[in-house]
Amino acid sequence: MLVCPFFISMKYFLYILQSEIRETYYMGSSDDPLRRTGYHNSESKGYTRRYRPWRLVFTYGFETREDAMQAEQKVKNWKSKKMIRLLIEGDIDIRNYI
Repeated sequence: MLVCPFFISMKYFLYILQSEIRETYYMGSSDDPLRRTGYHNSESKGYTRRYRPWRLVFTYGFETREDAMQAEQKVKNWKSKKMIRLLIEGDIDIRNYI
């Protein structure tokens, strides 16, 4: 899992979950990605319920909620598993796209 080097000092995060049963991803933003992962694996309904269990594979910290949400929207708009994999693997930097 790639973790933002400033994970502890940041307040909001873009996070990416990967399903363990199918090659599908879920992107979100939160002030607590670990808590959200637990939510998606237990309480959530809809899309994330269908592809449980999920594992947290990427986080990137931002100073503001708005910045984290902007990054989330950018990644969702890619609609490309290849781009998401490159981001997770560290081959591309989200800062170059927001």
